[in-house]
Amino acid sequence: MDVMLAEGLNHQPIDAISKSIINMGFNCVRLTWPLYLFTNDSLGSITVRQSFKNLGLFSSILGLQANNPSIVDLSVLDAYKAVVASLAMNNVMIILDNHISKPGWCCSRFDGNGFFGDEYFDPHLWIQGLTKVATTFKATTNVVGMSLRNELRGPLQNVDDWYRYMQKGAEAVHAANSDVLIILSGLSFDKDLSFLQQRPVNLTFSGKLVFEIHRYSFTDGDTWSADNANQACGEVLNDMVSRGAFVLEQGYPLFVSEFGVDQRGTNVNDNRYFNCFLGLAAELDFDWALWTLVGSYYLRDGIVGLNEYYGILDWNWFDIRNSSFLQRISVIRTPFQGPGYAETRSHKVIFHPMTGLCVQRTSLLQPLELGPCSEAEAWSYAPAKALIVLGTYFCLQADNKLGQPAKLSMICSDDSSKWDIISDSKMHLSSKLQDATSVCLDVDPNNVIVTQTCKCLSTNDTTCDPGSQWFKIIDSTRATKTTKSFLQIKPIIHFLARNFFGSYI
Repeated sequence: MDVMLAEGLNHQPIDAISKSIINMGFNCVRLTWPLYLFTNDSLGSITVRQSFKNLGLFSSILGLQANNPSIVDLSVLDAYKAVVASLAMNNVMIILDNHISKPGWCCSRFDGNGFFGDEYFDPHLWIQGLTKVATTFKATTNVVGMSLRNELRGPLQNVDDWYRYMQKGAEAVHAANSDVLIILSGLSFDKDLSFLQQRPVNLTFSGKLVFEIHRYSFTDGDTWSADNANQACGEVLNDMVSRGAFVLEQGYPLFVSEFGVDQRGTNVNDNRYFNCFLGLAAELDFDWALWTLVGSYYLRDGIVGLNEYYGILDWNWFDIRNSSFLQRISVIRTPFQGPGYAETRSHKVIFHPMTGLCVQRTSLLQPLELGPCSEAEAWSYAPAKALIVLGTYFCLQADNKLGQPAKLSMICSDDSSKWDIISDSKMHLSSKLQDATSVCLDVDPNNVIVTQTCKCLSTNDTTCDPGSQWFKIIDSTRATKTTKSFLQIKPIIHFLARNFFGSYI
């Protein structure tokens, strides 16, 4: 931003912020930098104090003096290095992201920072800046990657110049620091990498290239609140895969380096989008960076101390804005399957994005319920569409009455034990009762897995929220705590008696 200092240092000591990142369960920061900070000596050499004075931010100077007195009289360039050093000292990995050229809020199509050749985007100066940053932090081993440019965009964008300059930038970074991952963004505000399907990049190195995309609810306007949620989810996921996530099939890592939601939980567009997004994140196991850590800004849009409602931290940079959100995304902090991540043999887990929990079994006699995915039941999903508890003869079966808990049964061939993946979202699990009524898995207020009438299937229904009925069957090689034996004699007897002799027991 305009002050050229990482946000929040007027509220908390730099070391406290670095520690809070780890304490909240994160392991990496995508730390943005403006090109001119490293290529314009007169800009990079002004002190933090003077930078704030120039913008009339006198109260922020007082906060900096109180919380970070060692930084306030450093040059803005040395202050940036101090932030990197603090993160590294606290074992936070760092991805250095060239976010913009001229310091300021990003982004618009016509801000002069969007594409090679724009007013503030000289590609030759950009390569010099990449080289300087890669060299400056070469000895900082916690700097694990460099993102070459954020959200390429605007009227000048074109595929030929993307290849010409992104490949030059990648080679420049590699020449300066052969250890860092090199992260390439796409076109159209980092939504589009589809051109890679016809023309791969041509580089002298391999094994360290990553592609990144961005996605928010507002990427698609008011689609999520104005259209049917199942339809919106299907369309957006198809777009994300066809224009970005396909790189996983090409053998490259995918870094969704920006996504986020209003942490107050009142934005319908965000809430529906995130239920859908989290299902895809769990399924594809891509890496990600959440926008944003920032609780408030020194200065944004002419407002001093602007509150950032997408921020994990509150305005004061001390309190967590929404602890339930942190719990919910904890499930995707650990890979489900890798690659290169095999704790146990491959199996399926049934994930519920709205809660961030997975289907688990506490005993044969208790109904299935949602719980931490670290304790998820392991399933197989057979070609006959039966969901079978791995290593057993027991399968998931719909009860004959709506609203009743789904149960485990050894009768796995009838319709009530077959589960189709339906709706445009591909996240409804549907079965049929004995009277041929279609039902879907759902969750009751106690997190018990039940079956209910399938909802929100009509594309004309734009007000319905299907979130409670969205489940994702995902592949996993992650070990869970479900090591209970299914072959204990007494539970089996009780189970069979209850299922086959009704009220006899």
